[in-house]
Amino acid sequence: MRQRLLATVLLLPIAVCAQEKTLLWGDTHLHTTYSSDAFANNNLLADPDTAYRYAQGLPVVHPYHGARLQIETPLDFLVVSDHAEYMGVIRHLYYHGSEGLNSGLVDRMKASFVGWLLKRRVDAGRGRELFVTVLPKSTDNPREAAATLRVGSTMIPPMLAVEADTWKQIAETADRYNDPGHFSALIGFEWSSIPGGANLHRVVVTDGDAKSARTYQPFGLDDSQYPEDLWQWLATTANETGDDFIAIPHNSNISKGYMFDETMLRGEPLTEEMASVRQYWEPVAEITQIKGDSETHSALSPEDPFADFENYPHYIQQGVSEYVPAVGDYLRPALLRGLQLESALGVNPYQLGFIGSTDSHTSLSSAEENNFHGKLATDSIPANKTNRWAEEEGPNGWAMSASGLAAVWAESNTRESILEAMRRREVYATTGPRIGVRLYAGFNLPVVGADSAEDWQAAAAAGVPMGGELTAAVQGQAPQIIVQASRDPVGANLDRVQVIKGWIDAAGQTHEQVYDVAWSDERQPDSAGVLPDVGNTVDLTTGKWENTIGSPRLATLWQDPDFDPAQTAFYYVRVLQIPTPRHSLLDALALKLTEAEGIPSTLQERAYTSPVWYRPGA
Repeated sequence: MRQRLLATVLLLPIAVCAQEKTLLWGDTHLHTTYSSDAFANNNLLADPDTAYRYAQGLPVVHPYHGARLQIETPLDFLVVSDHAEYMGVIRHLYYHGSEGLNSGLVDRMKASFVGWLLKRRVDAGRGRELFVTVLPKSTDNPREAAATLRVGSTMIPPMLAVEADTWKQIAETADRYNDPGHFSALIGFEWSSIPGGANLHRVVVTDGDAKSARTYQPFGLDDSQYPEDLWQWLATTANETGDDFIAIPHNSNISKGYMFDETMLRGEPLTEEMASVRQYWEPVAEITQIKGDSETHSALSPEDPFADFENYPHYIQQGVSEYVPAVGDYLRPALLRGLQLESALGVNPYQLGFIGSTDSHTSLSSAEENNFHGKLATDSIPANKTNRWAEEEGPNGWAMSASGLAAVWAESNTRESILEAMRRREVYATTGPRIGVRLYAGFNLPVVGADSAEDWQAAAAAGVPMGGELTAAVQGQAPQIIVQASRDPVGANLDRVQVIKGWIDAAGQTHEQVYDVAWSDERQPDSAGVLPDVGNTVDLTTGKWENTIGSPRLATLWQDPDFDPAQTAFYYVRVLQIPTPRHSLLDALALKLTEAEGIPSTLQERAYTSPVWYRPGA
């Protein structure tokens, strides 16, 4: 790999604000007992109150095994995002049956029967089996399935009053915990479209309050399975309430190529208008979470040795089908596809910033590798993590990733500021550790060396932050990126900083390149430009590791050595930690096993910044 280091400098601590912005850490994707799949998998008790208490660092009781738990480092913000579909209904049926159901005799009988069946199955530890029965079949064609709306079980009668009351409780709990300047509790929900097992889920987040939220009911897949219908609902609801909304795609890695497709789900061509609509409502995407990483795959980025990270080849459906990674499944290929669509339409629908979040269904935002409580309450203890999910080839608890976190450069810790930062894409993702990253791109950036906010203000004045755009090149100069990365204060040292570049040539073909731009331990690239591995201190017999390799901070001012001012391009930064033990190894050791069979014992945690885009001048 060719690379150019203009300067390697020691930069100021991440905690110092630049341009009056501060770095906030949070989770935009968390489920509680009110989500049907969470409840069916033994989260019978932990409500949004539990979620906010845990996020703020207070001890809570685990909903499955009853132990006392506490997050190691509290969050700055949280979105409780329970599924819009059947919101609170499964929980109500389990505890109350047909109580409060003002409907006909047939519906009341159905509710009583389903409540009885839930009690039997959930109490016997078989709730997961019931959940699987409402999933789409692996043989369904996603486009055909979307056109034939089927939601869950016909045995469950409509319970709109329960859903409305649950939404009211969720919103009011968020308001109680929202403390502007100290902790932001944003209101949100999940739209869970999954036609034919193609995951098209979005988390919807608003800067509004409970009073406003009570004027609408969350939009679910029972309203529509089409993303464009969700965007229309967002536009209508934003106009009616005066609140801002965004939709965050997640788990594109299991979308069967449909999340970032070249056409609409209905099969219609993507138009300039719809590209603009999508770009507005979906400014960021979730690049990492418990159900795997969505940056890229070795089948799509074969020259990237770090591409296959926390792969999750399991679709959400009945039955097992072969996992086939597609361009529409991953963020880096989607960014490249966005350049092609922009050249044809004039608008880039996939001009996306990156965040991480957990998608935990335990009410606990646990992305810490040594303090991970599983995706589902059932899988919170090591003994249960070997159990497959219904099918022999399906995932188990060890297939889950202890990930991730959303990092936001915001002007203040408020709902409005956090959403504004996401809109301008001044955000990034980590797979769990609090890796601090600051980035500016431009053409005449200063070398920042002193520990002062003034230095970073000068860098901000001369360039654009992550998520920004460079619209014209300075004659004779290539873009520069100044980046600083700092390890988690209680975590592992850093291995390297990389710049990932993607571009489109005159023939409309896309290309990508990974540059190692800063690294630890005075290693030197070989004759082919390949940087040696950092090493590995993990003791596989104890799970212990040491910070005797790597660096606590890496920084550089890098300039693109392959710049063509006529080519549209994007740049984002990937920061890698030194290897540390994966949660599966720690579980295996606790079970007196040597390893978690078929699962990596170590991993290199990482951070992904939102891209910066370059466009040729007029």
